[in-house]
This record gives sequence, structure tokens and C-alpha cells, in this order.
Amino acid sequence: MKIIVPMAGMGKRMRPHTLTVPKPLIPIAGKPIVQRLVEDIAKVCGEPVDEVAFIIGRFGAEVEKSLIAIAESVGAKGTIVYQDEPLGTAHAILCAKDSLSGPLVVAFADTLFKADFILDSSAAGTIWVQRVDDPKPFGVVKLDASGQITDFVEKPQEFVSDLAIIGIYYFQDGAYLRDELQFLLDHDIKDKGEYQLTNALENMKNKGTTFVPGRVTEWLDCGNKDATVFTNQRYLEYLQERGEELVAKSAKITNSVLIPPVYIGENAIITDSVVGPHVSLGSQSNVRSSVVSNSIVQQSATVLHANVANSMIGNHATVTGTPDDLSLGDYNTLRV
Repeated sequence: MKIIVPMAGMGKRMRPHTLTVPKPLIPIAGKPIVQRLVEDIAKVCGEPVDEVAFIIGRFGAEVEKSLIAIAESVGAKGTIVYQDEPLGTAHAILCAKDSLSGPLVVAFADTLFKADFILDSSAAGTIWVQRVDDPKPFGVVKLDASGQITDFVEKPQEFVSDLAIIGIYYFQDGAYLRDELQFLLDHDIKDKGEYQLTNALENMKNKGTTFVPGRVTEWLDCGNKDATVFTNQRYLEYLQERGEELVAKSAKITNSVLIPPVYIGENAIITDSVVGPHVSLGSQSNVRSSVVSNSIVQQSATVLHANVANSMIGNHATVTGTPDDLSLGDYNTLRV
């Protein structure tokens, strides 16, 4: 089994946090989004993962080293390939064409999920979906009476279905997928100006491939600051349900209250403060005389004399005496 992870986007909706690191490396409950994603997929695959191919922009050697380590953490080989132009989802996946063979999962790195199933590898193709209130921003599927997928529609402006594709796909034959993606590029077949995976899926279906919908217990989006903070909240609750230890033994907590669920990283310092619920506090961070709730505070950040809620605070950032609801990038200082 292989996992293909397209993640070359600039993450503009997550700025300023994506000015210094790619969006998939922003932490959720102490681990990068993409690491959570790869680990969760590996758990549902039901068989060993041989390779994880990351399709990225030119993010630099340190990012690439981190991604290789994520692949190795699930017992797989890590492969780095580049998408230098944003030409659509089909083009992004095809950038990893040397890895498109055998059974594989394609998972776009801005989504997480909660699931309680093992992947059925006997299916020709599985497309994970979730019912949504507004399907216009998503690719959607239509089903027949037997529950098989009959149509793939990219970002419908008129209602055709409310089953949104969440960005995770299983293909029994990766080489077949590769050939269908290549067909789109060779014949310049675009939808809304880009090469879309949904067009390849439609072609495969028309040739007789049976696609079935996969359902997850919960779909968690990491598309913008508020969505990511909410995903952190739900993921902390999920880890608490699983009984995971979320407070590092090296953390120094003095005259303070932790309201679970919270993640407290290695060597974090909390003094005269209330932290939680739903807070992820990165390693080497320092919170003093403050109240922090429903927030992501990244590594080596400092919060002093502040009331912070529904916020993201970047690596090495400093917040002093400020009101709540912040989105503060790496190395910034805010004093009020």
C-alpha cells in the first residue's frame, strides 16, 4: 500500500502562519497536520504502508527532512516530488507518477478525519465523502439506489448532491489512475481552468470502474485559522477518548490549573495561569499569569498577562496583555 499526499499549495487562507512553514506542518495536538493524516490513514489501511510520496512546493531541506521522518514513523519509505505550478488536483497527483502503481490512497493534506473502519482493499475504488450543508465549494458525488457512485461533479453551483468529497481516495490500481490523469494533460481537458481529479474519476467510471462511497465518523477541515482551531479542539477530545497521555512529563506547571483536554509539549512552562480546555501548547513555550483556552500555541512561544481564546500563536511569537481571538505568526511580538 502507498499513500500519496499532495501538499504543494501556498496556504494563503492560513497566513500569517504559512509564511514560514507549509500549512500541513502546522501542529494539531502537538503533531503536524500531515503527520496526523498519514498516521490515521496507516491505521485504517489494514496492511503495511510501503511508501509515502509527498507532493510539495520548494519548501526547503528542513521541511523535506521532516516529511521523510513522518513516512519512516509509519514504517514506510518517504519520497519527495515537486509541483512547481498550481495546475489542479489531477496535475498535482500526476507529479508523483513514478509512485502511482499498485493499491494506494490519495489524501490531500488539509483534512483530518475520525474513523472506525478498516479499508476494504477488494473495492476497485473508494471515495470518502461527508454530507455538508453547502456543497458549492466541494467536489460532490451522486449515488444510485445500490449506493454506488454514478457522477462526480466539481464545485456545483446548482444543487446536485450534498455528499462532499473530503479529499481521501483509495485506488486498487494506481497505474490505471496514472494513465487516466495523463490522458487529461495530454488532451488538455480542464474544468474551471484546471486539471481536475474528478474528470479522471468520471472517465474511469464510464469505462466500468465501480466506485463506492466511504464514510468517516467525522471530517475535520484545516483550511483556515478558525477551522484549524476547531479541528484542534475535536482532535484533543478524540485523543482524550483514546486515553493518550497529552501532558509531557518534562513540562513545569506551577500554581496553575489545566482544564482538559489539553496538549502540553516538552519543557513547556506554565506559571500562575489557567490553560484549557482545548489548548495545544508547543514545546519550550512559556505561559505566565494568563488564561488560555481553545487555542494553538506553537513552539517556544510566550504568553504573558494575557487572556487568549480561539487563537493561533506562532513559533517564537510573544503575546503580552492582549485581548482574545488572535492569529499571530512566527517570531511576531504583540503588546497591549
